[in-house]
Amino acid sequence: MNTRVQIAIFLFLAVSIHSFGQDLPKKKKILKSMTVANAYFMKKWPDTGKPIVSPDRTRPSNIWTRGVYYEGLMALYQIDPKKDYYNYAVSWGESHKWGLRDGIKTRNADNQCCGQTYIDLYLIDKKEERIRDIKASIDSLVSSSKFDDWTWVDALQMAMPVMAKLGVIYNDTRYYEKMYQMYDHSKNIQGDKGLYNPADGLWWRDKDFDPPYTEPNGQDCYWSRGNGWAVAALVRVLDVMPANVPHREEYQKTYLEMMKALVPIQRKDGFWNVSLHDSTNYGGKELTGTALFTYGMAWGLRKGLLDEKTYKPIITKAWNALATDCVHDNGFLGYVQGTGKEPKDGQPLSYEKEPNFEDFGLGCFLLAGSEVYKLSK
Repeated sequence: MNTRVQIAIFLFLAVSIHSFGQDLPKKKKILKSMTVANAYFMKKWPDTGKPIVSPDRTRPSNIWTRGVYYEGLMALYQIDPKKDYYNYAVSWGESHKWGLRDGIKTRNADNQCCGQTYIDLYLIDKKEERIRDIKASIDSLVSSSKFDDWTWVDALQMAMPVMAKLGVIYNDTRYYEKMYQMYDHSKNIQGDKGLYNPADGLWWRDKDFDPPYTEPNGQDCYWSRGNGWAVAALVRVLDVMPANVPHREEYQKTYLEMMKALVPIQRKDGFWNVSLHDSTNYGGKELTGTALFTYGMAWGLRKGLLDEKTYKPIITKAWNALATDCVHDNGFLGYVQGTGKEPKDGQPLSYEKEPNFEDFGLGCFLLAGSEVYKLSK
């Protein structure tokens, strides 16, 4: 065999191996990663109503961090309907009497996040107690003239899907209109000129990061997880809203702008940096933002909104990075940035470091896995 033929065969095999390494895993393997991570958490927290104790205070277990976990659990239950998952979620709701932190008068989106799972469980078994308090809380927003509550981008993910789901259940457009009014204020008015920058297709976390605030490299501060929350909010709203509901086109337009903006800034290893436009500001692997972007992209590809040639390799690289570099054999997840609002919070990250709250990181991971699973052959 001459040298030229040998080189050609070598190159062919190298490309083939590389391509194989970047294929989406089979459904069974994706589900295994999700299952082992979830089992670790359920074993660690057998009492669903147990308060969450941290160095600064004790919080009830229906706060937003746990609410995001249950969003992920319900997504896992959708693709793998094990009774244990359902019972675990119902136990959580019952332990809080299907209530909200600070009661039904709360206007804080973080307190309303638990309502996403309450509503999902209501749709499985329509017991009015499951939906009573979250409906009362959102109804108080709808009947109010106030609309400037969502002053931080995280709030979109915490509350918008709740309002969209109620709009569907009760066929009541008032939920959609109030949701848009509050969203529009966050996007276009809050802070200086709104939290969304259409020029970059990304969101500032809150008014503290409006220009002239910049990152060390002089770029705008676009926090990865903050933008992940915006992606998740848009996906979860678009997934349930009827096609003819007003403002749907705007939500979809913003979603597509964000998807386009994320393409060129993915790291070579598949992750996104915590500071999307400054890799020097705590650059490195991070699970939560990457998982939420993966979730959003996989959903969009499955729905026919995104080009497969462009986005499938990005999704594949991101999921393989999450499953390979973050998931321990016992299910613990590494590289989870703890609670906060900017790149420096919870740093430094590592494979071994336990964040101050690990529940929401798992929720993000399960959301990503549930959509990647649906794409896999």
